[in-house]
Amino acid sequence: MAGEPSGDDLGAALIGGLRRVAPNLELKGIAGPKMRARGMDTLFPMDELSVLGLMEVLPKYFHLKRRIRETAEAAAAWRPDVVVGIDSPDFCLRVQRLARPRARFRSVHYVAPTVWAWRPGRARKMAEVIDHVLALYPFEPPHMTDAGMECDFVGHPVAVRPVPGEEETAAFRRDFEAGGPLLCVLPGSRRGEVSRLLPIFGAVADRLAGWIPDLRIVVPAAAPVAEMIAEAVAGWPGRPILIDPRVLGEAESNALKMDAMAAADAALAASGTVSLELAAVETPAVVAYDLNPITRAIVKRLLLVNSVTLLNIIEGELVIPEFLGRSCDPDLIAPAVAGLLRDPAAGDAQRAAMRRAMDGLGRGGEDPGLRAARAIVRSLGVDPGTERSIPGTSRGDA
Repeated sequence: MAGEPSGDDLGAALIGGLRRVAPNLELKGIAGPKMRARGMDTLFPMDELSVLGLMEVLPKYFHLKRRIRETAEAAAAWRPDVVVGIDSPDFCLRVQRLARPRARFRSVHYVAPTVWAWRPGRARKMAEVIDHVLALYPFEPPHMTDAGMECDFVGHPVAVRPVPGEEETAAFRRDFEAGGPLLCVLPGSRRGEVSRLLPIFGAVADRLAGWIPDLRIVVPAAAPVAEMIAEAVAGWPGRPILIDPRVLGEAESNALKMDAMAAADAALAASGTVSLELAAVETPAVVAYDLNPITRAIVKRLLLVNSVTLLNIIEGELVIPEFLGRSCDPDLIAPAVAGLLRDPAAGDAQRAAMRRAMDGLGRGGEDPGLRAARAIVRSLGVDPGTERSIPGTSRGDA
């Protein structure tokens, strides 16, 4: 089960790995476009679950409750050998809790919950329904095993993806006539966060255009919010470059997004996995983010860390500047972005931290999707190095 685009990425890589070690694999669940492209049907569109924040969830509460119940009923009826929830814990763990008493299966959660950041009690609650956790970060397994679950660090997929080289970045700049400073703006992939951040990022763009006349801005749009982004960016200064999956298709859009991030002199980004994507191509960044005021107040009381940016958490210091909550203000953000655009050396400390982070997350190692697949198969008592199918615990070779 995946509930948002980053989970769809992980799920697609996991399916690819599972097919290598278990060719008899049968799949059912909730999938995004990349998982469906790997041959998985979906019970309903994954983007129904892409909701973040207490106030954003409330209007969809009863719909989400129905989807949880439907998914749990489908899992129990099918009686799979393994149920894998991919991130989206508020949905996936509830499905596991409802389905598990009605069917015998191995319960796995892919992406350890951020108990090191907030609500540490979630780990022990999670252990009531989860057997095995697949962690993206090397510091996470002790938090999971202390709560009573098995846990494998499988690495982060961002660290092993191919990155554009000098030829690709030069071609991007040439094709889009970006001869001067180039800024990549990444406002997120959920409708709620994008609707909050686009006006702020647009105001930053206005200020930067006044300070740096030859600035070009490139905005890669995620498919679920492409229409919103296209409408907003049309009014930005400096002939913004929109990478639109509705026009280009998913594959070309994703490739151009990587080229854009690598070609950019700096980035302005929402908080999330995109900070690691920027780290992979060593593009210095500024992170800005805000939540609904009520959600913000609740989260602020629960946070155990002083940063929400993954690279900063991995490094243990504020390497990437952050403008969060009330500080998510164009008058504060714009000077920080301008500093990176005007002085290439200003991003050197970020680039060094980015290289360290990618090495720690598995750069140069085995594909995390395959590592995750082997961990799952091994947990069933099968040697993934020698077996080519899974003896089913309840459905034969499923």
